[in-house]
Amino acid sequence: MKRQFKKWTFRILFTGLLIFGLLTMFILSPILLYAHKTVIGNYSIYHNKPINKNFLLILEQSNSIIKSSEIYDKDLKMDICLKDGSKYPGLIEMVFGRDLMSCFYNKVVFTSGEPNFYNNSIKFDGHILNLKEMLAHAQVHCLEFNHYGLWKSNPIGNYPKWKWEGYPEYIGRQKSYDSNLKEGLKTLFYNEQIKNTGWLTLTDGTEILVTYFKYRLLTQYCLEIKKLEFVKLLEDTTSEEIVTQEMLNWYNNQIK
Repeated sequence: MKRQFKKWTFRILFTGLLIFGLLTMFILSPILLYAHKTVIGNYSIYHNKPINKNFLLILEQSNSIIKSSEIYDKDLKMDICLKDGSKYPGLIEMVFGRDLMSCFYNKVVFTSGEPNFYNNSIKFDGHILNLKEMLAHAQVHCLEFNHYGLWKSNPIGNYPKWKWEGYPEYIGRQKSYDSNLKEGLKTLFYNEQIKNTGWLTLTDGTEILVTYFKYRLLTQYCLEIKKLEFVKLLEDTTSEEIVTQEMLNWYNNQIK
């Protein structure tokens, strides 16, 4: 009986490790599930259909945005995985959950979002977001992983979400019409008083989750007003509540 139990335990363990190994192989090697790989600069674009030229322009613009990040690495090679018939995005969504885009390691994967390369937008759950800025946001997450490594990156690193998500939002939207901190806070207060839907409409007509808009403002306050570097911000132990109050005090002084 004991021998039979050990035998089945070994089989189950072996099968589990085999499945895990195959899954990892497919996740880390997108080419196994794509028909084509096109290399442009530091980007490897995985696709089944011909690449839309407008997408290449958007990708180039997003790359120029992330270069201002203090953790930017010109040698980092990124994989961009398009949702154009491959089973890879579905696999990533199954493993990591449903999202506009999934980003991990050096990979940005178009999963549940519906991109429109002609008007620089991506639709998610009925909301329209700025594709260029969201693509920059996703790439900054790859920069975070590249800088800190697996064990010191979220979720394992367990940094406050407002910092880990706020920094990609700050970098990704720094060239937008809504990048001014004072005006951003004014927009936030107006939204909370008038709409309070969980989503905020920006100047260009696209939308953003209010929580992420707040994360960006908090990060922007720390970087621009308190003059912290991102690396130092992650090390700082000041709570979100205290930083929020400091930011509100700063704003009230600005409008006096």
